[in-house]
Amino acid sequence: MVKMMDSEPSNELQWDEPLGRVPILSYGSGHMLNDITSSCWFTYLLVFLTDLGLSPRDAAVVMLSGQLADGFATIFVGELIDRFGHFKLWHAGGSILVAISFSSVFGSCLPCKLTGTNSTTLETVGYSTFAAIFNVGWAVTQVAHMSMVNCMTSNPTSRVALVSCRNAFTMIANLSLYGIALLMFSLLQSVSVIVQYRWIAYASISLGSCFVAVFLIGTKEPGLNQSCQNKSLSRISWAHWFKKVLYFQVALVYMFTRLVTNVSQAFLAFYVINDLGMHQSSKALVPAIIYVCSLMVSVMLQETRWSSWRLKTYFSAGAMLWILSGVGIILLPSRMHNLMYALSITIGAANALMTVTSISMEGVLVGEDLNGCAFVYGSLSFVDKVSCGIALYILESYQGSTKISANQDLAYGYSVTRLGLGLVPAVCSLLSAIVAYTMDLPDTRRRPLVEPLLA
Repeated sequence: MVKMMDSEPSNELQWDEPLGRVPILSYGSGHMLNDITSSCWFTYLLVFLTDLGLSPRDAAVVMLSGQLADGFATIFVGELIDRFGHFKLWHAGGSILVAISFSSVFGSCLPCKLTGTNSTTLETVGYSTFAAIFNVGWAVTQVAHMSMVNCMTSNPTSRVALVSCRNAFTMIANLSLYGIALLMFSLLQSVSVIVQYRWIAYASISLGSCFVAVFLIGTKEPGLNQSCQNKSLSRISWAHWFKKVLYFQVALVYMFTRLVTNVSQAFLAFYVINDLGMHQSSKALVPAIIYVCSLMVSVMLQETRWSSWRLKTYFSAGAMLWILSGVGIILLPSRMHNLMYALSITIGAANALMTVTSISMEGVLVGEDLNGCAFVYGSLSFVDKVSCGIALYILESYQGSTKISANQDLAYGYSVTRLGLGLVPAVCSLLSAIVAYTMDLPDTRRRPLVEPLLA
């Protein structure tokens, strides 16, 4: 009995200790499959579907169905993980579902093959179904992975380091996707662009699955080495979070941040080609610059001694950078298109600052209330997915219904693409900065990491 009582303070001290490099890197690799397929989803899905012959509105329906399935799945998955635990088991199951279904999202229409028809409606239904299945698996993996942060350590600096490393691997995943795309476009010039997109998807799945294996082997299940989810305590109800003003503030900040990154990613390739008239290689070069800058900033952020004030300040700085970038995107004339490379640097820094700090704010919100952490991450992800799906559906539907191409004038001389890439993220950044300013975050200052993350 004495030994058991003595071991409890020891476990608490161990849980409070900063994490080293290996567990942080191992954890960060666990979202690579989700990240690389998500990047492919937002960058190439709409182009792929319209190349297949679907209208912009039908292509938007496919994406919206996936986003809605993802959003609703996060709520139920968060509740189930809070109830039963076993983060790695959920992560592995979700990853398997992602790998299998994503190949069908970029594959041929299975219902069309089974029925022997090529109806546009049937194509839309078929691709929407696999898009929904893919996003359910994606949600399972995401919620399980994000919920582990607060259960791996109670040290807030290490928690931010975990989030920063996860964001760094997100940037690596995005860069890997564009590297794969350049390789496929170069090696498979003799085949149709549809086949090229499919091989991009297959290669992305293979690469991401390797990193999932690294995560599952190198990361310990939190429930096995510390009492993260204390079953002796009553589970925290949903109403507990809905009574907190901070919950809604963090939800708004995270939603606006995801709108900034996802909407801009979806329209970036169209903007540099159709609006600026840049070379085809810019579809890969401009995003690559953005993600390299994001990766560099994410690595630098893990060295920071975090406090609540710094979280808000760094987030606001990223929002201001995106506002400036949005103004530049809207006003940039095609004859000065090379300035887009400079704008890419500020966009990359802004994305990293906003993403790392907004996710870290979720950890601050959860704090020590670990019995409900999966619900928090799941519910906030629900808001993120639904809002992004609706925003992209509106932009694509309007473009499709008005029969306006991406390089024609829409209003005041601006196209849907230019407004989608410049105005929408800038407005979301402004609103998120205002909400972040009003937050009353608890203090989170603690000791630094044991050693640099990527020394």
